[in-house]
Amino acid sequence: MPETSLLRAQPGARIETGLCRVAHELAALTGWRRYGLGFLCGALLAGALPPVDLTPLIFIAFPALLWLDEGSAGPSASARLGYAFGLGFFVAGLYWIAAALFVDIDRFWWALPFAVVGLPALLALFPAAALGVTGFLATRLRLAPAARVCLFAVAWSAAEWARGHFFTGFPWNLVGYVWSGGFPGAIAMLQSTAWLGIYGLSFMTVLAAALPALLGAASLRPLTPARRAAPALAAALLIIVPAVAGMIRLEQLPTRMTGAWVRLVQPAIPQSLKWDPEAAEKNFRLLIELSGAPAKRALAAVLWPEAAATFLLERDPARRAEIAAVAPKNGYVVTGALRANPPPARPTQIWNSVEAIDPAGAIRAHYDKAHLVPFGEYVPFGSVLPMTKITAGSINLSPGPGPRTMTLPGLPAFSPTICYEAIFPGAVIDRAARPAWIFNVTNDAWYGRSSGPYQHLAIARTRAIEEGLPLIRVANNGLSAVIDPAGRILAGMALDTIGHLDTALPAEAGATLYATLGDWILVAMLGLGLAPVLLLPRAR
Repeated sequence: MPETSLLRAQPGARIETGLCRVAHELAALTGWRRYGLGFLCGALLAGALPPVDLTPLIFIAFPALLWLDEGSAGPSASARLGYAFGLGFFVAGLYWIAAALFVDIDRFWWALPFAVVGLPALLALFPAAALGVTGFLATRLRLAPAARVCLFAVAWSAAEWARGHFFTGFPWNLVGYVWSGGFPGAIAMLQSTAWLGIYGLSFMTVLAAALPALLGAASLRPLTPARRAAPALAAALLIIVPAVAGMIRLEQLPTRMTGAWVRLVQPAIPQSLKWDPEAAEKNFRLLIELSGAPAKRALAAVLWPEAAATFLLERDPARRAEIAAVAPKNGYVVTGALRANPPPARPTQIWNSVEAIDPAGAIRAHYDKAHLVPFGEYVPFGSVLPMTKITAGSINLSPGPGPRTMTLPGLPAFSPTICYEAIFPGAVIDRAARPAWIFNVTNDAWYGRSSGPYQHLAIARTRAIEEGLPLIRVANNGLSAVIDPAGRILAGMALDTIGHLDTALPAEAGATLYATLGDWILVAMLGLGLAPVLLLPRAR
């Protein structure tokens, strides 16, 4: 065992507790048993996320990983174990991505292995790097066990940040999102993102979950009950203190509503019919019918989901006129739509957009999606790869310039985000023109009744808390939701429900600390996390 072993298995060490015995048995595993259990621990961690929401599983998955790592012969073995753990985590947490291929399985059957295993295999490189770096530095610097745990939390969090930014970024299922679902009291802990952001909450969560690994350490001399319990107490404080602060924030930030009312329209059109030319008219009539239903209050806007308009509105005045007929008086229909280069030239450039149509049929404003989905909306290296994008149409979509605030008379200014743009912390609003709310349109019908839509909603909910802004989510087949600045889900529509929901817009809460400082807060937290690495005495 390395000198920096968490278990301190020197000759004469005392195996005092059952956890010590479990830790040593895990460290002694070799071969496929070691990596297989690492894979299962990663899958177990995925169960802490929505929609399973078994948050306490983090206190099993991370200590077990660190105990297994005690059997690593060096940094490369640690990296391999981290890779197995990451592979299990991403296979279990992202299996639903493959469901999108079944919409047109005759064309994309060959891509199933890449979706089920290929993407997780790529993403698993980040946990591999985290554990490998931890093993390398812990051995080289002869870190004490507590310092090694802190280094692991720093390395994991830095790897998550890198995953969210490198190669277009994919910050899905960050560990901090274990607090974003339905586990009792989790919303209090999730309030921490108003101060720390989701990356900061991830760091605090990983550190709290990893500290109990020290409970498996054997000792050269008997430990007092207080010293034996110290790691558990420290972990508890890392959860209790932010949770109490979150409870205070929730108490001091009650839901307030504005006088502006909007209608959320959820048509629940199956993805197999979404772009079917024979179903286009029926789909459009459903949207018009839901939008034109009588309202008890005057509406400022009717909100449609992503790509609800499957035709090019700027080239179709007849359809625009029908939409205008159901627009509220002095209001708008704000819809997801595809937008092309101006007529009369033939379409050569397409954007995934949000467009606002007034009662006269004019397009008053638009926003173009900036963060496109690789292979879904465009094919990277398309001149080399022999494939087309998964979504309808043969033209790769073009990216927009980035977040913007859409200002329309009679409607509070809002920031449109399209589909998975809502997963990117700190990138959902224009800092120079702060909006009053966030409008997220999406179409999760690709993923059926899988974990995907629930995870997507939980992630979008976190953006509301980070920014101190309400978020209105309109999804084709659900889960549509009205979310206040504290992340409370005030109303919504379930998966595959056809209907509309009239609601007042919640009021904003003011810019949060995270909205002001962004990920510099994470930099400061990682610096504090490295303090034990520098200050604690070196192991013998």
